[in-house]
Amino acid sequence: MRRLGIELTPEHPTEEIVETAEAAEKAGFDTAFVSSHHFNRDPFVVADRIGRATDLDVGPGVVNPYETHPVSLAARVGTLDETTGGRAVFGIGAGDRSALTNLGYEHDRPLRRVLETFKVAKRLWAGEQVDHDGTFTARSAELNFDVGEVPVYVGAQGPHMIRMAAKHADGVLLNASHPRDFEWAAERVAEGLDERPDSRGEFDFAAFASVSVAEDEAAARAAARPPVAFIVAGAAEPVLDRHDVDHGAAATVGEQLSEGAFTAAFDAVTERMLDAFCIAGTPEQVGERMEEVSTCVDSFVAGSPLGPDRTAAPTLLAEALGRASGRDR
Repeated sequence: MRRLGIELTPEHPTEEIVETAEAAEKAGFDTAFVSSHHFNRDPFVVADRIGRATDLDVGPGVVNPYETHPVSLAARVGTLDETTGGRAVFGIGAGDRSALTNLGYEHDRPLRRVLETFKVAKRLWAGEQVDHDGTFTARSAELNFDVGEVPVYVGAQGPHMIRMAAKHADGVLLNASHPRDFEWAAERVAEGLDERPDSRGEFDFAAFASVSVAEDEAAARAAARPPVAFIVAGAAEPVLDRHDVDHGAAATVGEQLSEGAFTAAFDAVTERMLDAFCIAGTPEQVGERMEEVSTCVDSFVAGSPLGPDRTAAPTLLAEALGRASGRDR
């Protein structure tokens, strides 16, 4: 695989996240994406600490272009590239509509906003002065420090965002966990690549999958329930249909989450939901699923929850990924 990454969610103290990143590097991973949620620690601060403690490529995975002005995002990513000696990656996505609404932001024209954000960022990193009038406004914007070439990965689920990423970005982080979803997405990637100019270079189709691994299968699946509940609540009806997930059952999970009844929501996650929206089980089981996924993608990023034991998860994940890629790590 081209890139083996791990998503680290800064819901725990920064020092603990850095320790997990160090364990991931020792296990053979090469990239750390730090997730961005307004209720967790700042992803750029955590990414900087990871960059100081490891030689991993590192960056937000993914930030949205609403909470922070896109020009400021470009500056923050550029700063991270400087402090890590050129190892920054930029994970950018539309963000969660409900979370942004709760903060008073309009989730307006998400595809266009994401595209314009990283296009402007690339121009700023190249040393240009930028005037922009689109989904956001920038007048005589420029950075007063040099930035290298930072790869841009678009977080995507829907067909239009996937196609746009394949045409314009350096990679896509496909938020999915089941081979059926990657087979479907591979067709969308191919459609975007048909319109991609050769000058943009290679494109990296990366799985950005929820993974929970442990020696105990039951423990791994239990740890997967919280993230799967949130995935199910936000899943579009065609995605639910692709996996034969009952719409009423999914709606129940969403309603309980919106009411703050988290335990009830997690308990309402069915086995079918777990199988559709997470790769959960022992290293051998996770490796088997990864082997299926690997036929469609170039890279793999293991996302939350990782497993019931975050300390052990990187080693167990590397074992599973090694089996999937047919090599020991």
